[in-house]
Amino acid sequence: MKLRKTAAAAAVVVALSVTATACGKEGSPDDKKDGATGGSSAPAAPKYRVNTAADVKGSPVFEKIKGKKITIGTKADQPNLGFENPGTKTRSGFDVEIAKMVAADLGFDESHIEFRTVPSESRETQIASGGVDLYVGTYTINDERKKQVGFAGPYYIAGQDLLVTSDSSVKGPEDVKGKKVCSATGSTPLKRIKEAKYGAAEVKAQQGYQLCVQELVNGTVDIVTTDDAILKGYAAQNGGKLKVVGKPFSKEPYGIGLKKDDKALREAVNKALEAHEKNGDWKKAYDATLGRSGSEAPAPPAVERY
Repeated sequence: MKLRKTAAAAAVVVALSVTATACGKEGSPDDKKDGATGGSSAPAAPKYRVNTAADVKGSPVFEKIKGKKITIGTKADQPNLGFENPGTKTRSGFDVEIAKMVAADLGFDESHIEFRTVPSESRETQIASGGVDLYVGTYTINDERKKQVGFAGPYYIAGQDLLVTSDSSVKGPEDVKGKKVCSATGSTPLKRIKEAKYGAAEVKAQQGYQLCVQELVNGTVDIVTTDDAILKGYAAQNGGKLKVVGKPFSKEPYGIGLKKDDKALREAVNKALEAHEKNGDWKKAYDATLGRSGSEAPAPPAVERY
């Protein structure tokens, strides 16, 4: 029995390695090479019309980048959300599409966007210091973060869930007790799962969710926890070896992070989100990315101004 489990784990590790290095059999769909999952029949992401006359009066950040380039922080290890192909260095996923459509409304085409990988624990520092002009990377809006940065959006509502092996008996957060759990350093899910009411035997922090998934595959943790949108990508990527429990126990409104006091830029980004939701780009972007997991696009959330 032990030999069979070890062999299965090894097979999944190989699958992870293949995906991470973007190597596959000849003729495999291109969507596998960029970290997307769900088959080659998925629709392509839309193209976004660039507003060449864009101007955001009263925005210090926009004045600095106008006519130059925009630097956008995101994740690089989240299939269908924020993924960087290690070979071609191209970015793909729903967060990347949200970043592109907002940048287009601000006057920046794709050649004038610099994506920068920023880990969860460094987001506030990078935004406040000007290391990135915007941050689009499964960034939950909450009151504590609003003390340090500004938020536009939300552009998506996720919920914290659990990723386990396909033979796991875990059915929801009530089964976390006594288990070893992994999440990303600095993330909201990590903070929540540490609460005494869940009773985890050990909560491990890793620099990224991919490392947590590898630990799950290797059997050194029992559960990976973060937002369901992220976990669906990893479950699909691992060909039935892993599953999402499907019992969310939080509400995670994803927002676009920016300088705290740049109200003009925040309003411009909010208007861009609303425009692309109205013209159908938001749904097309979802269908081309998160929709590959088989989950239908929800109604986009209303922007919350403050």
